[in-house]
Formats: sequence, structure tokens, C-alpha cells
Amino acid sequence: MVRLMGPLDFLRPSTWALEPEKTTFANHGWSNKDMDPVPLHLRTWTAWNYVTYWVSDATNLAVWELAGSMLAIGLSWRQALPCIAAGYAVISVVMVMTGTIGARLHVAFPVLNRSSFGFWFSYFTVFSRVILSMFWFDIHTYSGSQAIYQVLKAIWPSIARLPNHLPANANISSSGLLCYLLYWLIQFPFMLLSPHQIRWLFLVKGIVVPIAWLAMVIWAFVRVPPSTGLFAQHATISGSQLTWTWLSAMNSALGAYATLSVNIPDFTCYARNEQAQFVQPLVIPIVFTLCSFAGIAVTSAGIQLYGEVLWDPLLLIDRWDNRAAAFFASLVFVIATIGTNISANSLSAGNDMTVLLPKYINIRRGQVICAFIGGWALCPWEILASAQGFLSFMNGYTIFLGPFAGIMITDFWLVHKGKVDVPAMYNPNGRYRYTHGFNWRAVLAILVTVGPTMPGLINSINPAVRIGNATHLFDIAWMYGFVVASVVYYITSVAFPARETYVEKLISADDAPSPTGAPYDCGGAFPAARTASEKDAEKTRDVEVETK
Repeated sequence: MVRLMGPLDFLRPSTWALEPEKTTFANHGWSNKDMDPVPLHLRTWTAWNYVTYWVSDATNLAVWELAGSMLAIGLSWRQALPCIAAGYAVISVVMVMTGTIGARLHVAFPVLNRSSFGFWFSYFTVFSRVILSMFWFDIHTYSGSQAIYQVLKAIWPSIARLPNHLPANANISSSGLLCYLLYWLIQFPFMLLSPHQIRWLFLVKGIVVPIAWLAMVIWAFVRVPPSTGLFAQHATISGSQLTWTWLSAMNSALGAYATLSVNIPDFTCYARNEQAQFVQPLVIPIVFTLCSFAGIAVTSAGIQLYGEVLWDPLLLIDRWDNRAAAFFASLVFVIATIGTNISANSLSAGNDMTVLLPKYINIRRGQVICAFIGGWALCPWEILASAQGFLSFMNGYTIFLGPFAGIMITDFWLVHKGKVDVPAMYNPNGRYRYTHGFNWRAVLAILVTVGPTMPGLINSINPAVRIGNATHLFDIAWMYGFVVASVVYYITSVAFPARETYVEKLISADDAPSPTGAPYDCGGAFPAARTASEKDAEKTRDVEVETK
């Protein structure tokens, strides 16, 4: 007999518990299907998917604004472009080094980082990512709502004169709140898709948005010829100020994707093979530099046309008289913002939340939580209107992300040389427990890197706090944190090795025993026990399929 669910059943935790999966890698509530190593039949991302992913991610509002803002701080386009190219070249190398870990182990960031930080200390990195993801989801959703406003204004100009029924201290108008709700509703269905399904969104965005941005560059060059606009623009600063401004701008380019450089395994764990994501160091610097050039070129034209540095393209579109052009350009920025918000924020938050409460939260539920908390509870219009210091803090949080990436790379590639134990990453009492769940080497590496950059973070939040030249260390915080944390972690790991964490060879999920004692069958996608020849045959078939 089927028992009907009563209204009070929704209040019981058991009602929300996820159905146990026979494929779950770890028992006793430490994992769920989305936390498990990715089974073979879901390893579908090819090199082309990673190309479209990065073309999609490069065409986003933040990349445009970062490039345009470099003109506002005094750099010329000749100085800004090399700065951008250098920053993205560095981050692309970090991206492929952390990405290869996910592609080789087929495990997402929240789980694999336990091998370097310790089972319990890894929760600090995961919780940090959850908080960052939700706040940036919040802010990007607000940016998307501004694009929706421009779309509606092009169709219905009267929206600009819509009566405002909200008080002045609400920091948002009635029309702004309406556009925010519309954008949130448009974006929400995409958050219900799984990571291996969402790659089609990246493909669409990776085709549509670059075409539109190219059209805007052509518009800029037609309205303001480069000889009198872009090429005539020069730096307004010089000497040591120019040097530190250039380094700070490069650090901003690094920081823009510092979070994704840490959790890129969330996507590379779906790679068909390791080689599929090797295209990243080739694609990232090229597409990000080209997209940044679009932002610089259009911003430079805006200076000549409107007498202001309109580094926010939506403010520039707001000046256009051609409603059709404004409609299509704004619609493109809606698409661009949705793709970036899903890939960089909601999926990251969803992945991380699965680790915090694996019995109740999977990736889809995590994204829904992010949509409501990040979308509404945090009120982005309040943050942007009255807490610029808080935004500075969020940007400054990259002082932690440089050390995170450095420790992960150093541990996997230099300390353990790729020989890790995937099943042990799911066991709180396993080899990666270290000292009470904390790898003190990682703790020390973070402390010695974050401490010296903290005064700069305080100064960025409150400029009244004078710290002298110490602010320059904050200008290169990501680079400093990555290098110093890597060195400190390596030295302490070699001098005081955690011998219990060393294994003779990689123990992957594909051939490791499951908690029940039987060979792990990775979701039933292939036989539980495979010979070496059968594994080689599978690799050969993968190569043949990818070639076709």
C-alpha cells in the first residue's frame, strides 16, 4: 500500500534524504551519486567541448569590464593587452595542471583536495568556495537583470518612465526589481541541468556571443577610426606607478579566474580522457585576449563618442538610439551572463554543497539552494549600493585562492607524483586524515602567505588605514600566494613527509575494491573486473570515437 505524504512530512529530514544508489562509492553517508568518481558512460567531454566552454566563458561581462577598466586606471591599450595575455597565459597553465588531476582521477574538487589539505581541513576550502560562489552568483544575476532592462527598454521605451513604488532606501526601483525577477526566472531552468548536459549551453553561447562582440568592434571602428581613437590613446601614468598598476592589472586578470583554476576538476572529471582538456593552455590566452580587445576597442570608442570611460558595455548600450541594435546586443549579454553564472558560480556551489551534506544535497539541489540564497537572500542591490568595501573584500579573497591552487598542484605533481589513493579520499579515518583531519603543512603554507597580504586587503576595504608600500604585496597577491605557498608546502612535505599518504602507484576508482569488497564497477558502465588487455581495448575505442 502506498502511503500518501502528509504536510508535516516535508519537515522531516528523512523526507529529503537522497535515495541510496548502489553505485555510491563510500558508505555511511560520506558520499552520494554526484560525489562519486564519474562513471565511464558519463565521461563525455571532448577537446571540442573544452574549446567551446572557454570561448563561452571568455565572452562574459566581467572580462569585458576588466579590459575596459584598465583604460580607466591609466593604462593604454598597448600596455593593457600584454598584461591581459600574460595573466591568462599563467592561469591557463595552472588550469591544465589542476584540470589534469580531475581528468585522471575523475573526481571533483571538493573530494580530491582532501588528499592535500586533509579530510577535515579541506572543508575550509570547500566552504570558502560555497560562499564565494553564492555571492558572485548574486552579483552576476544583478548584472544580468541590467541586461534584461536594456532588452525591455529597446522593445518598450516607456519602462524607463515606469513609476517607482519602492522607497529610496531600497536601492532598487520597481522596474529594476521586475527585471531582476525576469532574469532569475529565465536563468533558473538552466540550473536544473547536470554538468554533462550543460555543455550544449556553452556551445550555443560560444557561437552567438563572439559574433555579436565582433559586430560591436566593427561598430566602434566605423564610428571612431582606430587612427583617431584606439591607436591614439596613450597611458596617463608613468614610472613606478605604471609598473605597479600593470602588475596589479595582471593580478586582476589572474584573480578573475582564480576560483575556477581551483575547481576546474568539477568539469574535467567528465573528460573522455586526459588529453581532451590539454587544449586549455592554447585556447584560454587566445580567446580571452581577443575578447578583452573587444572590450578595450569599444570602450575606447565610447570615450570619443560620449566623453566618458564607459567600461560597462550596458551603460554604453544605454546611450544608443538604434533600438534594434540595443535589443540584440543586450540579449547577447543576457545569454553571456547566464552561461558564466552557471559555469563559474552555480555549478561550483552545487558541487561544493554535495560534500557539506551528501546525504541530502546533490548538484541539482545545491544549485537550487544557490539560486534562492544567492539570488534573493543576499540582495545584490544592497551590496552594490552600500558595501563597496565588502566587494573589495570579495575580490581580495583571492589571497586564499593562490595558495589553494599552489598546494593542490605541488602535492599531486611534486610530493606524491600522481600516486594517490582515490578510495581513501572518501574515508575520514583513511590515509588522508593526517593530524586529526588537518594537514599542518597546508595550514602553515596558507598562514605564511595570507598573513603578509592581509594588510593590503584591509586597506582595500578601508583606504583610511595606511599601510605604506605594503599595499604593493596585495597588488600581486595571487602570484605571491601561489609561489610562496608552493615552496613552503614542498619544503615541509619533503622535510616532514606524511608517509601514510604515499602509495606505490595510483589507486583509481576504476580498479579499486568497493566498500563491499567487490571490485568497483563505476556505475555498471563496464565489467567489474577487467584485464589489462580489456582496459587497453577501451582506451583504443575511446581514441577511435574521438577521432571520428
